Amino acid sequence: MTLNNPINAVIFGLEGPELKAGEVAFFRDCNPWGFILFTRNIETPDQVRKLCADLRSAVGRNALIFVDQEGGRVQRLGPPHWRKATYAFDFGELYRINKQAALRAVWLNFRLIADELRSVGITANCAPVLDLPIPEADPIISDRAFSRDPAEMVSMAHACISGLTAGGVVPVIKHIPGHGRAKVDSHKELPVISATLYELAQTDFLPFAALADAPIAMTAHIVLKEIDPERPITVSKTALQKVIRGYIGYNGLLMSDDLDMKALQGDLTELTRDTLAAGCDIVLQCSGNMASMVKIAKGLSPLAGESLRRTHLAENLAESYEDFDPKAGLEEYTSLMEQLDRFA
Repeated sequence: MTLNNPINAVIFGLEGPELKAGEVAFFRDCNPWGFILFTRNIETPDQVRKLCADLRSAVGRNALIFVDQEGGRVQRLGPPHWRKATYAFDFGELYRINKQAALRAVWLNFRLIADELRSVGITANCAPVLDLPIPEADPIISDRAFSRDPAEMVSMAHACISGLTAGGVVPVIKHIPGHGRAKVDSHKELPVISATLYELAQTDFLPFAALADAPIAMTAHIVLKEIDPERPITVSKTALQKVIRGYIGYNGLLMSDDLDMKALQGDLTELTRDTLAAGCDIVLQCSGNMASMVKIAKGLSPLAGESLRRTHLAENLAESYEDFDPKAGLEEYTSLMEQLDRFA
């Protein structure tokens, strides 16, 4: 069954491990482009597999289902049913010991993650993190980043993206144009970046520019003081167009970070309209709270034009994957990572 109502420019979360009747009706009527899962939605492989099938049934199509499965601190599917993946920072440590071993380990790690995700119906992963952390920044990024060095970051991010796409999982680079120097966590308050555009172009923007062909990018809820001192880049048409589409040259599918984060203030309906008007193709709302989702829905627009084209390009990446032996892959990955212990 395919719904006749247009697909709306939103990714929604949901409340729990099972899809409720009210959520089924809402998703059927609203027809969001995709869904995102969190720890509250995840119990066992069979349960997640059924949940993903039920979500797709609600909208009548093979919608992308997202998750944050970076490894380390940010891993929604974890033990005992799923492998505990390492921090991105550990790959950076290995990179400085043995570059080729590190790149192979990154590829294997994310190819294994892709295999785990696809086996339960999840087809998009909000990784890799491309933010370059600086020592005095808030620790929200820190060990989630491969490196503080742009060239190292780009090499490992390419390996990450290659591993995910080989496994039929769509990668999402984040948080464009860079959250690494933020001194506050945007989940809690709004970071204001005072660095000049020249400085940012030599540092923070570099990984995103190097990976500008990535299918999906997630915005950072930050203020770039030199461009728009009043509005976060997610809702600033001036900043978004000048920096993300301009300086960085990113022309793929642009999704917002969660509109419920404390960095953004105001009515969710207006935030939704402002985000889409600024130039984001898709808005993200994660809480699964029905009242909040209804407010978001009131501000949505159907996917059309360039935004619709970009969604199709992203969806196509989940249509095929390469054969892979996960047991052999895990054995090789484990052997490569043992080099870290030998040099500890």
